[in-house]
Amino acid sequence: MSVDGLRRAVRESVSGLPREFWWLWTSTLVNRLGAFVATFMALYLTLDRGYSASYAGLVAALHGLGGVISSLGAGVMTDRLGRRPTLLVAQTATALSVALLGFMRDPVAIAAVAFLVGMASNASRPAVQAMMADIVRPEDRIRAFSLNYWAINLGFAISSAGAGFIAEYSYLAGFLIEAGMTLVCAVLVFVKLPESRPEDKDSPGVSGESGSVSLLTVLRDGRYMGVVGLSFLVALVFQQGYLGLPVAMGEAGFTPADFGTAIAVNGVLIVVLQIPVTRFIEHRDPGRLLVVSSLLAGYGFGLTAFAGSVGVFALTVCVWTLAEIVNAPTQTGLVVRLSPVHGRGRYQGMYTMSWAVASLVAPLMSGFVIDHWGAEWLWGMCAVVGTVAGLGYGLLMRRLPEEEISKGELPEEGLPKGELPKEGLPREGKEAVVVEKTAEVSAS
Repeated sequence: MSVDGLRRAVRESVSGLPREFWWLWTSTLVNRLGAFVATFMALYLTLDRGYSASYAGLVAALHGLGGVISSLGAGVMTDRLGRRPTLLVAQTATALSVALLGFMRDPVAIAAVAFLVGMASNASRPAVQAMMADIVRPEDRIRAFSLNYWAINLGFAISSAGAGFIAEYSYLAGFLIEAGMTLVCAVLVFVKLPESRPEDKDSPGVSGESGSVSLLTVLRDGRYMGVVGLSFLVALVFQQGYLGLPVAMGEAGFTPADFGTAIAVNGVLIVVLQIPVTRFIEHRDPGRLLVVSSLLAGYGFGLTAFAGSVGVFALTVCVWTLAEIVNAPTQTGLVVRLSPVHGRGRYQGMYTMSWAVASLVAPLMSGFVIDHWGAEWLWGMCAVVGTVAGLGYGLLMRRLPEEEISKGELPEEGLPKGELPKEGLPREGKEAVVVEKTAEVSAS
């Protein structure tokens, strides 16, 4: 591709999205640039504080448990209080709890504050996804979610490298830097992002219709809960890249540097390929994409059973990373498509919980299987789970319902595609209308 062609492709990938989306995107990038706890918490506890690996595992589990609990609560807050207040509360609480964690010395206090960090940091996710769905046109959502996922991985890749140098100087500095960056995100939200929640015509300022969408409503939505269950299976598989893979490579005699080399391929490929792959998939049938990505993930990890060198391990990472690139924005877009406008927070909270639960179950699963049967069985199980998820998506994605959006999300007549009205946000007092959209869009 020529330089002009590349520039045109990049311009088309980022054009047409509203200004509010880019402020939300910037907030995500800044947040991930400051990530430190998730990357170096285990090393901090074992090397700096001198605690055992078992204690580090307990703290990680409590951190994950906090995320599980907050997912549903944050979803309810997103619908009832609004996207913006939920984001501000979550990010402020995250900043304060992360800073506090850096000063904790007692093991019980560390575990307790880590639980709070997990709750606070995960609470912003339903609000971010719901706000993004509010302010971006339906036909642009896959692209928007993909760009957001790209920002997450770009920020994480940079922060991981920087965090290593920071840790050599001071772990406390890492905690305080993450707290400061998270506060910057809260300031961006406060200054640049108005509330985006669609209001009800009968009760402006009070999401009365959202009150009719309870967590019980979500649980009774069979198709959606099927998607949540399949998301949990796919998450179990993807988690093995950071849980089962390093353990298996270590038992096979490979060094931490070897694992670092192999897993670095994941971040590099996401940063390089996420945008061009999104251009290829954004108008294709989501059902087929989820089937293909589930199979790629399962068999990508399954091929790890045959890896005997760092190069082959890296090749298997390439396979399941491609699955990740396709799955992440497609899955998030599907969640929005199946969610009622005034229940997006609760629906996003349930989806977020599926990944949080997977982060708790995956370490137990990988450790038990490797200890009792060996790593080959773990990779075989990944292939089976990926196949089951692929078949499940194939069955669930038949006859997708028409997508519902609020009138407030539609641009005024004459505005370019992807741009919102002058106020930039959904207008109040509009009833939801159905936008005709076929379940399957033919490939261009």
